[in-house]
Amino acid sequence: MCTRVYIKESLDELARSFAFAGQGALEGLVGRIPRYNGAPGQVYPVIIQDAVPETRILAPVFAIAKWGLVSASRTLSDRRLPLVNVRCEKIPTHGLAGPAYRSRRCLIPVNGFFGWKSSTHSREKQPYATAMKTDVLFALAGIWEIWRHPAGIDIRTFAVITCAPNEMMKTISERMPVILHRRDYQRWLSPDPNPSDLMKPYSAELMTMWPIGRDVDNLKNTGPEIISPVNLGPQRHLTRQLR
Repeated sequence: MCTRVYIKESLDELARSFAFAGQGALEGLVGRIPRYNGAPGQVYPVIIQDAVPETRILAPVFAIAKWGLVSASRTLSDRRLPLVNVRCEKIPTHGLAGPAYRSRRCLIPVNGFFGWKSSTHSREKQPYATAMKTDVLFALAGIWEIWRHPAGIDIRTFAVITCAPNEMMKTISERMPVILHRRDYQRWLSPDPNPSDLMKPYSAELMTMWPIGRDVDNLKNTGPEIISPVNLGPQRHLTRQLR
């Protein structure tokens, strides 16, 4: 599962880090990024393949999308929950996600994401933050869809694709988001209908993970202290190993 992410960089840094993409609707997120405790239902910057207005040539561009994939044909009476995550093993034949996967894939820029580890000694789960060892922005693999609200408003929505965990993530979760290498961004956005070989666990050697406080459990807590490491006391040796 992947239900929380954080983006600690500014919109300017997002544009610089993904300079191959046109800035598009990025300015529409002024005041919403950085975001240290991002959850489904909120809007995020994503990178999609879209027609450049001046030339109508397809090219990568930033767009704004709401986390939680909704069918283009959804009605207001439809009570099904938006699709937050979709398993890579099921996506080619998934009724909602399959068509989007074949032609509407996106990059989801983040600095990191969160996971929760169950404990045999407590009912509360210990949250962890996960990022790149180099502390740089990276992209999760996603799919997107446009739902037209009956009022005539087009709302772009997206879901995060998950895969089996790598060695590090396996210590806290049965799934992890698909993380794409920069060399694969272009192919993920390409017309290729099934880039299935890209949906695999990212190398644990390139990642880091650390325990954080339970303030992340409350979406009202949105400050940078969310991602500050905490000392787990007797488990401190485990923290060092994970870092």
